[in-house]
This record gives sequence, C-alpha cells and structure tokens, in this order.
Amino acid sequence: MLTVSNLSLQFGKRVLFDEVNIMFTKGNCYGIIGANGAGKSTFLKILTGKQEPTTGNVSLEPGKRMSVLEQDHFAYDNFTVLETVLRGNKKLFEIKEEMDALYAKEDFSDADGIKAGELGVIYDEMGGWNAESDAQTMLSNVGIKDEMHWQMMGELENKDKVKVLLAQALFGNPDVLILDEPTNDLDIDTIAWLEDFLADYENTVIVVSHDRHFLDTVCTHIGDLDYSKLNLYTGNYSFWYQASQLATRQRQQANKKAEEKKKELQDFIARFSSNVAKAKQATARKKMIEKLNIDDIKPTSRRYPAIIFEMEREAGDQILEVKDLEKTKDGELLFSNVDIKLKKGDKVAIISKNSLAISEFFEIISGNATADKGEYNWGVTTNQSYMPLDNTDFFQDKSLNLVDWLRQFTKNDEERHEEFMRGFLGRMLFSGDEALKSCTVLSGGEKMRCMFSRMMLQKANVLLLDEPTNHLDLESITTLNNSLSNFKGNILLASHDHEMLQTVCNRIIELTPKGVIDRDMTYDEYLEDKKIKELQQQMYS
Repeated sequence: MLTVSNLSLQFGKRVLFDEVNIMFTKGNCYGIIGANGAGKSTFLKILTGKQEPTTGNVSLEPGKRMSVLEQDHFAYDNFTVLETVLRGNKKLFEIKEEMDALYAKEDFSDADGIKAGELGVIYDEMGGWNAESDAQTMLSNVGIKDEMHWQMMGELENKDKVKVLLAQALFGNPDVLILDEPTNDLDIDTIAWLEDFLADYENTVIVVSHDRHFLDTVCTHIGDLDYSKLNLYTGNYSFWYQASQLATRQRQQANKKAEEKKKELQDFIARFSSNVAKAKQATARKKMIEKLNIDDIKPTSRRYPAIIFEMEREAGDQILEVKDLEKTKDGELLFSNVDIKLKKGDKVAIISKNSLAISEFFEIISGNATADKGEYNWGVTTNQSYMPLDNTDFFQDKSLNLVDWLRQFTKNDEERHEEFMRGFLGRMLFSGDEALKSCTVLSGGEKMRCMFSRMMLQKANVLLLDEPTNHLDLESITTLNNSLSNFKGNILLASHDHEMLQTVCNRIIELTPKGVIDRDMTYDEYLEDKKIKELQQQMYS
C-alpha cells in the first residue's frame, strides 16, 4: 500500500533517519513513537511529500488516495465548514469544480457536453452525488452541529476548527490516513468516537500521538523511532512498552538460560493477549507468540525522568471542604452549587465539558482567584502543591539559571547547595551545563519537568494538577503516571490522558453549570454509566 525504501534524512552532521525500510499495509494502524526530537512529525512529513528525504523514496500504490490531518488551523478560513470537508477528497472536489465550470459556460458546446458527461461518470463512480450528505454526516459524528455547516471556518473557535479538519481528513474513506496528534484539543466524546472509528477502519492508518489509551485502542503495530531507525513491532503501545521493559530486564540477567527467557516471554504474551478488547489486535498478538524473539526488541536510547512525589507529613482526616461554590467568567456560568468534601486517600479526576471551568476551579481553591459565591477550606494538616495550566509567569526572570530557579522553592539549607540542586536537576534530565542555562529559553517539555521538580521539593500531601501531561513525551507521561499511582496523599487531577485518569483516580467529580456529579468509581466506569449520561444531559441543558 505505502512503501518506504532506503530512506535517510540528514541535517548537517545530524542523521535523523538512516536506511529506513518499511511497508504499511491495508487493515493495520501504525503508531509511530519515539523520544522528543527523534523525528516523528518529520517522518510523517516525508510520507506526505511535505519534506524531501536526503536519500530513498516513498511510494504509494497507484490509484490509491492519501489523506492527511491538516495542521494549519487557518488554511481554510475563507471557505465554509462543509466545503472544507469536501476539499478533503481533492480529486473528487476538482472534478466537481470542472463540471460546474463547464455547465456555467455561456457558449456550452457539444464537446463540453461530452466532457461533462465523462466527468459525471467518474464523479458517480467516486460517490460524488452522495459526497455532501456524507460530509455532513462526518461533521455530525465529530460534534459539529448542523447549523455550523454553512459558517465560514474563520468564524469558528479553534476547538471546532480542529474537529472540522479531522472530518476533512477522514472524509471519503482514504486508502492511507496520516494523523499527527489527532486527539489534541478534542473533547472526551469526540476522542471516544475517533477511537471506535479507527479501530474498525479497514484501510491503512499511520498516527503519531502521546495519548497512550488512544494508541492502545487503535494500533495493531508500533513503529519505534530510535537510533535513526524505525523498528516495527506487532501489538499496541502497552504491549510494546511492557515487552521492552521485559527485554531490558532479561538483558541484564546475563546468566539466565535461554529456555527460561523464552518461557517468561511466552507467559507475558499469553497474559497480555487474553486481555485484549479488539478482535483485530487479539489476532495480531496471537501471531506474536510464534514470531517474537526477545532479541528483536532493541535497547532504547530513551531517558526517563525521576518524578517521585514524597510527603513531608501525612495529612489528617480533614482534607478539603467546598460549599456552594459558583463562578461566572465573561458572562458565562462555569459552575454553581459546587459542594465537595474530600476524604483521606481520595485521588479525584476533575472533569467538565468546559475546560475553562476546570482551570478556574483550580485557580480558586489554590488561592489565585476568587469565586463569585461560596467558600472552601483546607484541613490544617494539609499542604498543597499546584501545577497550573499556564506556567508562563514562573519563567520570566532572565537572570535565573535552572539551579537558581529551582533554589527558590526550598528553604532546606542542605537542598539549597548547588551540588544537591544539580544532582536533582540531573535526575530530571538536565545534565551538565544544561542545569546552568537560563530559565527563559526552555521548551514546553523542559518547563514542565522544572515544574515537577518544584512540586517534588515542596513535599506536599495534596497535589493539584491541571493538564500535567501537556508538552510531555511518552516517557515522561509514563513516569508521571506511575508516580501519581504510587503517591500516598490526595490528588486532584485534570487531564485529557485517559489512561492516567483511569489508573490514578478512584473518584470522579464533574463540574457543571447546575452543580457537580460526584462518584466513587473509576474513569471507565463513569464513562460507561448510562444513568450518569442521562444526568449530564440535565446538568448541561
């Protein structure tokens, strides 16, 4: 279907890809993973022809169509929503335009009639006469209401533009579908719909994503970009991750017999395969038992930060009590009638259909904003550490290097020594001279690792985290997930990372304009509960 042959890409002395050979076939979904800077998005650009390789080529089977999720959210601002989706099938749209131009001619000739007829046959074979209704159905599926279909793209909010561009990519059943971070800025319902759509998709999908639940749900294969190579493995992300961890352990056990290693691997595969939800993935993993050799999984160059939250003291039974909290912003009622009483050990997922409501709630209970009504009280034995959605204000002082920046957040004399600070930063992947660079030149991911360092030094017994996976690579997300799962204190967590909410949280609190929905259950149980769905309709109507 789509073949990559002897692909190399070099920028100066840096080799990004070296002799990559891979064939993407029909009926499979390939998740491309790799550390930040490994070249995932660049690889997709080469596949789509937006980036030329140094050597090698990419070939699409003749007659097949490739569709790509558009990253420029302003590219279609001068078109209607419906036309934007229709333009997703470029050939079909061009045929329609050519036919319309012919029929619009004042001197319409017999030759024009013959040409228009020929185009009409092709248009019919491509499903053109149903294209507009198909496009409208796709828009409805991603949550774009009927009345918005004739609006100009430039009039839409960014969150709606993202949905329209996704509908454009999916429109017309493309033979090869390429998606770079498709879940970014999508709401929970649209992500769930997309997961189901792709899990049943019969053509070829190639996707880059930092959403582990998404990769687990849709992927039949994982392509791991590491050491300038793309190594392909059958199975989803969790299978690859756990198999790679097993491979690392087995390499460290040099004296372990080959038979014991093989038995351990087979037990692992059998255990993993029995837990599969999708039939397509189950079939793929059964083949894995016969094909996979532990030596096929290569050592990784990835580095995992040491994110470890410890408490200076344990909290008592009084954690947090919120009474009748209400907030309106810019004329919009974000939430009201918010009554919450946290129990010791609660790890709470804070969710809402309005992300602004979540962030405003966090800002209020952290003391950075004021509610219009109501009150909140923290227990006297609690101390909180807050990770805000926007950390810009923390990185304004150009005079501070990372050592000095981090030193602000501890009063412990031993911790304030440069040796301790540099060692601490080293565990957070700021090694050597990196610890001395200015705090104002950091990437988004580096800022997040600094913010986690700050939280770790505070040794709080209550953690408040508003979208803590933003800008993180999969390695940091996995480490953070494990750390939050192991944390003994209380957590209030807002995140689009489905896997993190499911594995960390034991309670779900949803903020709505008419009050809260509060349940002691897992995130998956909450999403699947029919009574909660009925209640949501009432609370948001």
